[in-house]
Amino acid sequence: MKLNAKELRDVKEEDIAEKLKTLKRQPIYFILENIYDTYNIGGLFRLADALAIEKIYICGESEIPPNSKIKKASIGTYKVVPWEYCKSASEAVADLRSKIKDQRSKIKIIAVEQAKNSVPYTKADYTSPVALILGNETYGITEETLKLVDTIVEIPMWGINKSLNVIVSAAIVSYFAVSSSFK
Repeated sequence: MKLNAKELRDVKEEDIAEKLKTLKRQPIYFILENIYDTYNIGGLFRLADALAIEKIYICGESEIPPNSKIKKASIGTYKVVPWEYCKSASEAVADLRSKIKDQRSKIKIIAVEQAKNSVPYTKADYTSPVALILGNETYGITEETLKLVDTIVEIPMWGINKSLNVIVSAAIVSYFAVSSSFK
């Protein structure tokens, strides 16, 4: 079942509940830390749906659905992507690590951030399951959260601007992660 934008905006969760139960989700999670722009949150829901990721954790000072701007930007995908609010990204990381304990499938926590010890996003190990932490549009990911991650990945920038929009960064890294896991 594929729905266009109008259908997604109008769909009732109970009308697609059976389809969602059979949807094969990618073992990828988004952890959104203090993302302030509701349009970015909505766009990340659209991206999460496009990739059929497992879940979004919305953390900290971020707005949550059914905020009207998130509803509009997500074109209703907030109804089809599992999500949960956590007080902090560290709470989300702890939740994921407690749920995914098997050493064979230990979750990799990867921050998408510019840092001294970051590696190019193309060099990271995305063997699933993977959680991508995405940070605040101005300040990035907090130092406290960076201490919890297994890897920090960075997207190279060659122009004057220091960074990309959080949705663009998430799209680049998450599509690469999904395509890497199919090799």
